[in-house]
Amino acid sequence: MIAIIDYDMGNIRSVENALRRAGAEWILTSDPDTIRRADRVILPGVGHCGEAMTRLRERGLTEVICSLRRPVLGICVGMQVMCRHSEEGDTECLGLFDTRVRRLPESPGVKVPDMGWCRLSNTEGRLFEGVARGAYAYFVHSYYAHTCSDTIATSRHGDMLISAALKWENFTGTQFHPEKSGDVGQQIIRNFLEL
Repeated sequence: MIAIIDYDMGNIRSVENALRRAGAEWILTSDPDTIRRADRVILPGVGHCGEAMTRLRERGLTEVICSLRRPVLGICVGMQVMCRHSEEGDTECLGLFDTRVRRLPESPGVKVPDMGWCRLSNTEGRLFEGVARGAYAYFVHSYYAHTCSDTIATSRHGDMLISAALKWENFTGTQFHPEKSGDVGQQIIRNFLEL
């Protein structure tokens, strides 16, 4: 069973649809015991990182998430809250990934927020098995994680290289939305379900 963490910050329907297409069973929950018993956990996220951390703390889920030893996938803000710190709201995060989240810089011809299809590069690991080199994924974000030793995929914002995906032990995160990334995203979801 897959637990989708319910903290009122997620793109729940899209994640549920992706899991349905993959033939998976899931439960939407904020119950710590249910989350701990799950075979896989997805932490979706849309919105403000500071608000996301506040809601996770209010529900007593920060320690629960950090204690998990099953595969965990954070999506977009769900990935960002697994980093050390975010400039968005000057927020102390979970500290699972050894990187910081900063606002995307604005420059001529480069839009913020970054919305649309961006090429994935430097992909490595089981999450990207069966994904073609240079495949595109769908991004919607104004903040990004610096590249670091936990980076398992990158993308570009203008001339800057950013972390498109991070992994540390059983925790994986994607800045892009696999549930909105067509066949590429569906392959990534299937790969996560097989970790």
